[in-house]
Amino acid sequence: MTVHFPFQNTYAALPDNFFARVAPTPVSAPRLIKLNRPLAVQLGLDPDLLETPEGAEILAGKTVPSGADPIAMAYAGHQFGNFVPQLGDGRAILLGEVIDKNGLRRDIQLKGSGPTPFSRRGDGRAALGPVLREYIVSEAMFALGIPTTRSLAAVVTGEQVFRETALPGAVLTRVASSHIRVGTFQFFAARRDTEAVRRLADHVIARHYPELSKAERPYHALLAGIVARQANLVTRWLLVGFIHGVMNTDNSSISGETIDYGPCAFMDAYNPSQVFSSIDEMGRYAYANQPRIAQWNVTRLAECLLPLFGDDGDKAVAEAQEIIGAFPELFSTAYQAGLRQKVGLFTERDGDEALIQDLLDAMAKNQADFTLTFRKLGDAAGDPAADDARAQFMDPAAFDEWANRWHARTALEPQSAAERQAAMHAVNPIFIPRNHRVEAVIQAAVNDDNYAPFEELVKVLAKPFEDQPEYAAYADPPLPDQRVLQTFCGT
Repeated sequence: MTVHFPFQNTYAALPDNFFARVAPTPVSAPRLIKLNRPLAVQLGLDPDLLETPEGAEILAGKTVPSGADPIAMAYAGHQFGNFVPQLGDGRAILLGEVIDKNGLRRDIQLKGSGPTPFSRRGDGRAALGPVLREYIVSEAMFALGIPTTRSLAAVVTGEQVFRETALPGAVLTRVASSHIRVGTFQFFAARRDTEAVRRLADHVIARHYPELSKAERPYHALLAGIVARQANLVTRWLLVGFIHGVMNTDNSSISGETIDYGPCAFMDAYNPSQVFSSIDEMGRYAYANQPRIAQWNVTRLAECLLPLFGDDGDKAVAEAQEIIGAFPELFSTAYQAGLRQKVGLFTERDGDEALIQDLLDAMAKNQADFTLTFRKLGDAAGDPAADDARAQFMDPAAFDEWANRWHARTALEPQSAAERQAAMHAVNPIFIPRNHRVEAVIQAAVNDDNYAPFEELVKVLAKPFEDQPEYAAYADPPLPDQRVLQTFCGT
């Protein structure tokens, strides 16, 4: 049998200036190293056929499947605050779209599949390390319940790519609700192509916000919808200690999904100023800056949509400012609610916000591990004698003082200790993609062609909220000599 993709290609039906038609560049010896079988089934694909040599050739870009309409999407973007009028898919090619088992339209894209007209002198290829990083982290984010692109497959190409040194080449098959970005709107707005902005906005409404199609002011409603999704997304990041690393507008998805896992990382010790990305020298995209940057990004989107708001420019600006101005409250409300869940509070009382902030301040001062502090706090909710949360603090007395107030606060609620512990464990993971674990997996694959550590890590991270005693070591923070201080883009 032949591998079949039931493609429906609505984006490729848009005007030619939205993309460039380009086929993937064939590779010499593709070899499948990982197929996400449950995701394949969800997409209506046959995982057994995808694991054949024919499937590997498709997933590496060596063969274009029937029904595909390969394109590289055009977009612009602010990169670290500086506007670049043309970026586009420089090493990614959208094969097409499928309707999944839930009736949702999903893009299937090859990342690392060769140069495109947007490559800007790049080779269009991806090294194995970044492909594995994106596979691991994106699937971990999905398991954590955070909106994200997914990883369908990773393939080695049999060829080398050259960065600082020669590295094994690879291709990631990425799945997304779409790959439309804030920067996609900026591409047309920068060219004063209002009709293209309108066409793109209508496409986004039909695809991602169909309930808005009959709104009295659909473009206002679209901006408000995107603001709400971005506020929710960045809230979810902060609640698990995730740092995107490169929140440029071209990496900001209109659908509200996490996209483009480059120098991303999860914090070990809690530090609001934490930066891992080697290129973020000024800390623009530090952990605690992410809400502010998300609002900045949707403000850039608002600028693109202004011509669609009406002919009165001043009125359009005022209306956009009102919509954007809702972001801080949307974020704060969701964030505080999430923090209350993390510390096991079922109701909202005066003083809760200060109580939680005091914990965060003590964690930062004592270099407490972000993930383990909250997870072990759940243990303490079930058994006040449990002291693993206390052990995360350099000065345990700092935790003791706070814990006394916390126990007094939780005593005001009717839930049992078991109920509180279960609720806390349901939102506080024990397993995250620890940076040192991810790096160890990459090194085993790149240096030794050994994918057993990768497979095991992916398996553990698929159940982040479950105690897995046989894999307990994966919850441990790094030893001093294991700490990863910088992460890197794949280009």
